[in-house]
Amino acid sequence: MPQPKSPDPVNLGASPENDGRQRVIIEGVSPQVDCGRFPAKRSIGDLVRIEADIFTDGHDSVAAALLYRFEKAQDWIETPFELISNDRWFAEFTAAELGRYIYTVVAWVDHFETWRKDLLKRITADSDTPVDYLIGANLISASADRAEGDDAKLLRTAVDQLRSDRDLVEKRTLATHISLNEAMLRYPDRKFATKFDRELVLVVDPVRARFSSWYEFFPRSTAAEPGRHGTFADCEARL
Repeated sequence: MPQPKSPDPVNLGASPENDGRQRVIIEGVSPQVDCGRFPAKRSIGDLVRIEADIFTDGHDSVAAALLYRFEKAQDWIETPFELISNDRWFAEFTAAELGRYIYTVVAWVDHFETWRKDLLKRITADSDTPVDYLIGANLISASADRAEGDDAKLLRTAVDQLRSDRDLVEKRTLATHISLNEAMLRYPDRKFATKFDRELVLVVDPVRARFSSWYEFFPRSTAAEPGRHGTFADCEARL
């Protein structure tokens, strides 16, 4: 579900010390008209689909979020991108109000998903070791520091269990449990996130704006008698 986010995405990754560590590339964002010089258009009630090419170097997993807001709103609303195929991603939101929406894309390397993906391969090959779970525990511990409430408690418990002397089979179950994965998705490490280089605009029009008709009307040709110029009264009678 989309979640409101207060941080301004313009400031993400803006510090000079991040140079070279923003590894994710964002390209081919659509819809956009003339590289964002003009707004795209939709009708009220439309489901707006935003797509983008999102990738990084190497084999690390990436994650991304669509940030959008109505022009008069202060806070951004965030919804996650989903992979279509071959580095093409999409996210959607409903154009619920007439006017202008602003949207952009933020993406980052997902270290936890990279670890989890590799761990599943090792489990399948029966080649996982205690060291693998210590690496995961460090990633989860960092997320626990960003988490709140029950999520923070869940993550810290997972850290303790993965660092314990528990049986390897128990650690496998814990490390791959869906509740742990969902909690980690809510608290990603975005320190070196990449923000798309512009904020795009979408204009939402009434449904009738989808259709248009042009008709030329000549008042002087509306007279009832031949040879006389038409008047506005003649126009009114015709209309």
